[in-house]
Amino acid sequence: MKFSAALLACFCLLTLNAQEVAVFPYDIQKVVVADSAAVVSAHPLATRVGLSILRQGGNAVDAAVAVHFALAVVYPQAGNLGGGGFMIYRSAKGALEALDFRECAPARATADMYRDSSGRVLTQKSRFDVLAAAVPGSVDGMWEAHKKYGRMEWHRLLEPALELAEKGFQITQREADLLNREQLSFVRFNSILPAFVRMEQPWQAGDWLLQKDLATTLRWMMNGGRDEFYKGRTATLIVRDVERRGGLISHADLADYKSVWRKPLVFAFNGMQVVTMPPPSSGGLLLQQMLGMYQMLPAASYTAHTPKTIHAMSEIERRAFADRAEHMGDPDFWEVPGAALTDTAYLRRRLTDFDPERATPSSKVRAGAFPKREETTHYSIVDHAGNCVSVTTTLNDVYGCRTVASGTGILLNNEMDDFSAMPGVPNLYGALGGAANAIAPGKRPLSSMTPVIVMRDNKPLLVAGTPGGTTIPTTMFQVLLNAFVFGLTPEESVQAPRFHHQWQPDALFLEDGAFDPGVLEALEALGHSTTPREPIGRVEAIFIQERARKTAVADRRGDDSAGGY
Repeated sequence: MKFSAALLACFCLLTLNAQEVAVFPYDIQKVVVADSAAVVSAHPLATRVGLSILRQGGNAVDAAVAVHFALAVVYPQAGNLGGGGFMIYRSAKGALEALDFRECAPARATADMYRDSSGRVLTQKSRFDVLAAAVPGSVDGMWEAHKKYGRMEWHRLLEPALELAEKGFQITQREADLLNREQLSFVRFNSILPAFVRMEQPWQAGDWLLQKDLATTLRWMMNGGRDEFYKGRTATLIVRDVERRGGLISHADLADYKSVWRKPLVFAFNGMQVVTMPPPSSGGLLLQQMLGMYQMLPAASYTAHTPKTIHAMSEIERRAFADRAEHMGDPDFWEVPGAALTDTAYLRRRLTDFDPERATPSSKVRAGAFPKREETTHYSIVDHAGNCVSVTTTLNDVYGCRTVASGTGILLNNEMDDFSAMPGVPNLYGALGGAANAIAPGKRPLSSMTPVIVMRDNKPLLVAGTPGGTTIPTTMFQVLLNAFVFGLTPEESVQAPRFHHQWQPDALFLEDGAFDPGVLEALEALGHSTTPREPIGRVEAIFIQERARKTAVADRRGDDSAGGY
């Protein structure tokens, strides 16, 4: 019997609620208003998986686990089992949690492992193949979140991902373009060709992607839980392939990995409370610094997206990133001066050389002094009870180190590149670092991920986050100002054009074609070196309004999709 593509698509998603079955081309919703629950993620199939779990009685954490595993299948460039990330959680009763499931350096890692005998940094080694891979944290993170807050059985949450891996799904044009672009890398950096390689002809939109090895791994984990990944057959296959290709991850590294529940970073902004990640993410501190400095400017003088406002915000971003390079790292290895970096008097000093009429050259901006004391993805979920989850997760670069551990279907990260290989040498995202972020065994590399929950009077107003490497904190800075200072609508706040400055390189990056030429001319006249670039970030946001009505907004910059009921 010959099945139509639409019928086969329905069959392959048989575990989903009938109302949530999607056929290709997918109906991608960018804005959805819901009365009960909402999910926003980077892929319409993952969004539908999350909604299905919520409809079956699962809570926000249950849905987060299911979405995470589904993204590992349908969004392999960033969704992952072989990476890590951060979760911000707020319970319906007001409890706040921050879960750090960031990757960490293997026990055999050394500070100079990416330098040659003359001390020169070998950047390719920290970005490609298994030597670039840190110990993954995603599976342990999802296990710990589920163990503490989940309601549904673990195996049920993995069933949708298993179906998608085993029976396949149809890829979008963006996915086809990425797979074709990276084909030579997949061939070069794998012992056995992975499912992502199609030699006979290029990938096209609508082609079916089946991942049999990943399906086998998911089936093992449905029964074996986190220990299957870190101590079982999956661990054996990962270590075997890593050792064969010259990597460092060992059985002990996997067995010893532990996620960390940390105290969330909570700070006041414009009459609200912003809840986000503390170090080893730099994103939360950067966001607090940037919002704090912005509040010191005369509010009436600034409106959305004018040259004057972009100038001021980019100067603030420049100063915050100078502090990042000097002062931020894994708090278990480095004393991060968070209170000093966000102190009101300190932030005021950081602005003493701000000129509203002229850009400050980055060569003249240094990290502040005081006494001693990107490829990523995000999903946001709010359930019917009011539990909120904001998760940012990553392999670092697109498809991580481009290596799939043979027999597992699992793409490994290249998170070791987020360490500072040597002071003054930028990483993949152009970020600089020093001793605070130097490589050390068991250490977590500094991140820019910034999952956010915004509250007023202890009631959630916004659950949001974005991918984008070093552009993550500046994107969230802009979204929060758009929504809560400039008075833009939820959709406008997410879809507005974006810009980015990170101190070094000394360039003001603006989305290509997003700003009027007159704005660019005015910024150049102020002394900025404007540089066009590809779209910045892909924000997944849920705005919670009167009577708990939820407006879910998916970024226009990708296949991101919002859903709710």
